[in-house]
This record gives sequence, structure tokens and C-alpha cells, in this order.
Amino acid sequence: MTQPQHAGPPADGYRTFLKIWLGQLVSTIGSGLTGFVLGVWVLQETGSTTQFALIAAATSIPGILMLPFAGAVVDRFDRRKVMLFADVVAALCTLTLALLFARGTLEVWHIWITSAISSAASSFQHPAYSSIIPLLVPRERLGKVNGLVQTGQSLAIFSPVIAGALIGIVGVPGVIAIDLATFAFAAGMLLLVRVPRPVASAAGAQAKGSIWREAAYGWTYLRARGPLLWLVGLFGLYNFFVAMVSVLILPLILSFTSVQVASVLYAAGGCGMVAGGLVMSSWGGPKRKIDGVLGFMALGGLFLFLHGLAPSPWLIAAMAPAFLSTVPVISASATAILQMRVPGDVLGRVFATVGMLSRMSAPVAYFLAGPLADRVFGPMMRPGGALAGSLGAWIGTGQGRGIAVIFMICGVALAAASLAGWLNPHLRRVEDPEAEPLAAPAPAEAEAVPA
Repeated sequence: MTQPQHAGPPADGYRTFLKIWLGQLVSTIGSGLTGFVLGVWVLQETGSTTQFALIAAATSIPGILMLPFAGAVVDRFDRRKVMLFADVVAALCTLTLALLFARGTLEVWHIWITSAISSAASSFQHPAYSSIIPLLVPRERLGKVNGLVQTGQSLAIFSPVIAGALIGIVGVPGVIAIDLATFAFAAGMLLLVRVPRPVASAAGAQAKGSIWREAAYGWTYLRARGPLLWLVGLFGLYNFFVAMVSVLILPLILSFTSVQVASVLYAAGGCGMVAGGLVMSSWGGPKRKIDGVLGFMALGGLFLFLHGLAPSPWLIAAMAPAFLSTVPVISASATAILQMRVPGDVLGRVFATVGMLSRMSAPVAYFLAGPLADRVFGPMMRPGGALAGSLGAWIGTGQGRGIAVIFMICGVALAAASLAGWLNPHLRRVEDPEAEPLAAPAPAEAEAVPA
């Protein structure tokens, strides 16, 4: 297969990217404020870890199901306008929750519905954002730019500590109103820029057809490229275990400390994630990006395991930043591989399909997390429980210790998945030109799409 010839990114592409990045950064932090406040509200209203986890599971499913169609829309239309659409829908959902809370009529099922709609809208956001990047920056900067994107997303982990400070001043409606203002800022940044269109490729011509055909093309493309499919499978496993611990981290922390301390620990974790993103944005990752994926996945597994050793805020303050510092390197490295391997005019569909396949495991983890914590490992780790005399003698017994066991299991599983990846020759060669020619950088036409 020969590589098509493409025009390079525009001269001002990096400045355009920075404007989009800044808008998305502010919006992501705002969404984190609302997410944390509502999460605490659900836990306090219901007292159920299972209810808390099930909301995360049920509201993620619409976004996953919408992804293939979202990818087709992203490749058909101006990607900037697709991002604007997603922001507007999410803002309307947030506004609805603010009004319900202000009237004193907010119920858990309202959060289910609005979160499901927001999830469906966000399915358009990620593939549009990720496929815009290679239109604006050259291939050699993809690792660093994706590291910057991860830094922006990492800063959202500071949202809980900001929310904890704001809620006593402006209340829940005020926090949600601030979130709405961040949506407006992100939309304004998108309105200020122009984004080039990708030049047509042979893959794009093959994919043309009905919306159903175009939605399915991402899978067709990946299925014909075994190494990329192995990468997606690895990410499915990774997302399963990360989703499991992400929905349980707040209940784990609250089992031995207060909401105020939890917000500080979230901020400590955020520092680690931001540090990892900053390192990636300046370093760009290893020359072979798959080494960054597998090596840092194993390291992250070790840090997850150590979370469970004791019910101590000091331990979480050390291990959470360490674990989260590995996430930007893993994500940015994998994203750069896809951006280099896939032509620009089908990149939205491929990213959408990758997102769907790798995220399908997350709802399963959400559904399992609560019952495993409340009904399986929780009782086993109570005084007199099945594991109290063995594992309990090492890490303690009582409230939250069952969740600690789940963290340790997930850590071991991540390390094992990384080892399996190293032993898979197809996955190790995902970047090798002799295995399959790399796609040229996603191209840009000379004329940009009008703002």
C-alpha cells in the first residue's frame, strides 16, 4: 500500500490548537465541579455505593452506543461545529439540573437522564477533538501535543477541591452556574478559530455510503489491521480496571476520612496527573510509543496495588498522584499511534470505534464495582469475615477494606495485561513500517473551513 501525498498542517495550526485546547480545558474543569458535587449528593442521599456506581454505568452506555454514528458525523461535517453542538447539549443538561436543584425537586433519576444525554453528546466531542489535532500540528509534535491535551484533562481533577471551596460560598446551584459559564467560554474559543478539512484518501473513498456504512467503517478499518486491533483490545482491559477503581476511589476515601479531606486527596491525585501530562508535553514520550503504553501500564498497576495497603490518607496522597501520573503517558502514546496510522478523512470514525470498543468494558466494571464492594469483598473483610484472618491481618478489616482488596486485584491485573502485551509480537510491532505502512500525517487543504 502506498502512502497518499498530502498537504501539511497550516502555519498557524499550533496557535489554533492552543485556542481550542484552552476552551476545552476550562470547560472540563467546570464539568468536574458539577460531577463532584452531584456525586457527593447521591452518596449522601442514598448511602449506597451500588447506587453511586450504577449511575456511572447507566449514563455511560448511551455515549458508547452513539460513538460509531458520532464518528461518521465527525468525518462528514466541520469538526469544530460538531464540538460546538456537543457543548451546547451538555450545557442544556447542566442548566436543567441547576433549575431542579434550586426548586428543591432534584431526584436521583433526574441525574440518570441528564447524564445519559450528556454522555451521548460527549460521544461526538472526543473523536472530533482528537481528529482535529493532526490537522493542525505536524506528526513529530503529536506526542507532545497529546501530552498537552492530557495535561488539560488532568487539571479537571482539581475540580473537587475547587468545588469543596465553592460549595460553602455559592452552594450547589452556584457551582453549576459556574459550570455553565465554562461551557460558554469553550464555545467562544471554537467560534474564534478555523479548522482545515482533511484531504480525501483512498480509505475515505472506500468508506463512503450511507450513514450506516460509514458508521461501520471504523470497525472495518481496524479489523483489517491486526496490530491496531490488538492495541484496542489492550485498552479495553485497561479501561475496565481503571473504571473499576475510579468509581470506587471516593467511597474508599470516605470510608476513613471526611469529604473535605477527600477533595484535598483528589487535588493531590490531580497534581500527579498534571505532572505526567507536563512531562509528556515536553518529552513527547519514548521513540516507540508502544513502549510508553506498556511500560507505564505496568508501573500504574504497581501503584494501584499499593493503594490498598492501609486505610491512610497519607498513603492515598502518595499513591494516587503516582498512579495518575502514568495515565497521560499511556493515553497520549496510544493516541499518537492512531493519529499516525490513520488517514485524516476517516480518523473520526476510527477514533469513535476505538472509543466504543475500549470503553465497552467500563459499564461492566461500573455494574460490578458496587456489588463487589458491598456484597462480596466488603463482608469478607469485616471482623470475622472470610478474609479477616488472612488478608485482613495484613491490610486491616472493617469499612472500606473490601474496596481496598479490589484496588489490589486491579493493580495485579494491570501489570499482567502489560506483560501479556510485551509477549504479543503483533502488538509490539504496531508501529513498525515493515508490519504495515504508516499513514501520512492527517492532511489539511489549503483553504480552511469558514468560521
